[in-house]
Amino acid sequence: MVSSDTTTDFLPVCLEDMEKRGWSGLDFVFVTGDAYVDHPAFCAAVISRVLVSRGYRVGVIAQPDCSSTKDFARLGTPKLGFLVAAGNMDSMLNAYTAAKKRRSSDAYSPGGKINLRPLRATIVYTKRLKEIFPDIPVIIGGIEASLRRMAHYDYWSNTVMPSILIDSGADMLVYGMGERAMIEIAGELHRGVTLSALTDIKGTCFVVPNRDYVYDYVELPSYKAVKSDKGAFAEAVKLAFLEQDPVCGKRLIQEHDKSLLVVNPPSMPLDEAEMDAIYDLPYMRRCHPVYDKYAKGDAPPVPALQEVEFSLIGQRGCFGGCNFCAIVFHEGRIISRRSHESLLKEAKILTEAKNFKGYIHDVGGPTANFREKSCQGQTERGLCKNKSCLSPAPCRNLQASHRDYIELLKKIRNLPKVKKVFVRSGIRFDYILADRDGDKFIRELCEHHVSGQMKIAPEHISDNVTRLMGKSDKKTLLKFVDRFTAINKQLNKKQYLVPYFMSSHPGATLKDALGLAEFLHKMHWHPRQVQDFIPTPGTISTAMYHTGINPLTGEKVYVAKSPEEKAMQRALLQYFLPQNRTLVIKALKKLGREDLIGYEKKCLIKPTEKSKGKGGK
Repeated sequence: MVSSDTTTDFLPVCLEDMEKRGWSGLDFVFVTGDAYVDHPAFCAAVISRVLVSRGYRVGVIAQPDCSSTKDFARLGTPKLGFLVAAGNMDSMLNAYTAAKKRRSSDAYSPGGKINLRPLRATIVYTKRLKEIFPDIPVIIGGIEASLRRMAHYDYWSNTVMPSILIDSGADMLVYGMGERAMIEIAGELHRGVTLSALTDIKGTCFVVPNRDYVYDYVELPSYKAVKSDKGAFAEAVKLAFLEQDPVCGKRLIQEHDKSLLVVNPPSMPLDEAEMDAIYDLPYMRRCHPVYDKYAKGDAPPVPALQEVEFSLIGQRGCFGGCNFCAIVFHEGRIISRRSHESLLKEAKILTEAKNFKGYIHDVGGPTANFREKSCQGQTERGLCKNKSCLSPAPCRNLQASHRDYIELLKKIRNLPKVKKVFVRSGIRFDYILADRDGDKFIRELCEHHVSGQMKIAPEHISDNVTRLMGKSDKKTLLKFVDRFTAINKQLNKKQYLVPYFMSSHPGATLKDALGLAEFLHKMHWHPRQVQDFIPTPGTISTAMYHTGINPLTGEKVYVAKSPEEKAMQRALLQYFLPQNRTLVIKALKKLGREDLIGYEKKCLIKPTEKSKGKGGK
């Protein structure tokens, strides 16, 4: 190793960059499906910078051309290994919509261009590297590898696929956020230990020939079993979920044909000092200059940077318990947070940027108002099994507080050059209501951190659907709406809630969609952003979609799978759009609710010209 890097520049992307740094070779080469953006919101930048801070020489190959071996070899042979990630999104989700239509843009590519990363990028990149460098270790990670670490349902092929570690032929998989595991792996490799000998590192997966190589484990139903038996699939998901605990979770094993997948327990969450150290590293905070030709005005050449360029990541992890969300299987349920000092230091850096306009766009994380652990003792005794902190009602041991977050927001908005600090990442309104001083936080948001509109994500209002989603119910939503409205009235402000809703989540029937449409009509809400449920790998809701079983309870769950019903559910949530009229009428007729077509106050849509005089008034 060399001493820790102090060079203020991008990491090497070619041999010339290595020569400028005086590097004759590299320890690691990071191959990523995203464009190279040296910013702490991009996984390749974070892991690479962490390793460089420890004295390792790391280069980046971004979006290599897979049609030949040339791109993969451009930085030479690394001494310790290749690191591979598909990028900040699963490559299939990045490429396709819920309707399995090809997306027209890729926010993580220069100019938003598509087709710059292959489908199933982790597998494709690894296989290419193994062709060229058969003796060099390949370690896969990132969100795609993390959520596909075990046998999993793949929505786009409608099949159960094996672990991506086995499918790709990689030597090891790092899941979760990865910094702690990668530091330990790098240290062992540097000392000459082979990758195959590293079997006790938390947050990693590896393959062994049989059970003789492992101990103290929970065995999941085999790949063969979960592929053919939906009950076995649901059982595997439940067992994996229950052991997703860095404190007391056990090692998992799953038989894959003639080999055995081993999944070690998750890494421990980072403490405050570790979080600060990661985000204090010398990121360039912009896209690599090779992409400059794609810039348009003040917009960065890689569109995804615009969303985070003037935002602050304050914490990781989420105890919200949304079953459709991948965070619990990636970042975990225990909150890790940065100190005020670290966040203020970064905020000051942002204010010095040439294109800073005075606005900090966000201060948050997966859920912005989760700055505290849900209860004390989690890092000693672990998480409660089969219990949610917030759904269907807040746990009696939940310690809800916004004091630290309020103080942090005050400090940031009082910095020189800062005109306004927004909170745009998710806000859990049920957590606000669980806080005895929750009104103080609502007032703080409305007075200082909302500009006309505040986004919330109730997702649905059917009690059965919200229960299966792991979300709070309609009563909780209405209680928050009342508090938000009352506080804005006290402040003499006209500000509005912008709710997000989801159609076709497992458990949601056409009747549930209509109930939600009537609720929206009554509330005078016209949501412009409605998400059709997408079964992403690894989540509880995806298991429900595939099996028709709630893996946590064993209950049978209705699943809307026909394109027609899914289209009708989505149309009902936006019944007011002219293009949805035909589908809405079809849905109302199917449900026997033609009484909602007319001119009465309760009606969702007006009758067609032809129907006037035939019951239409």
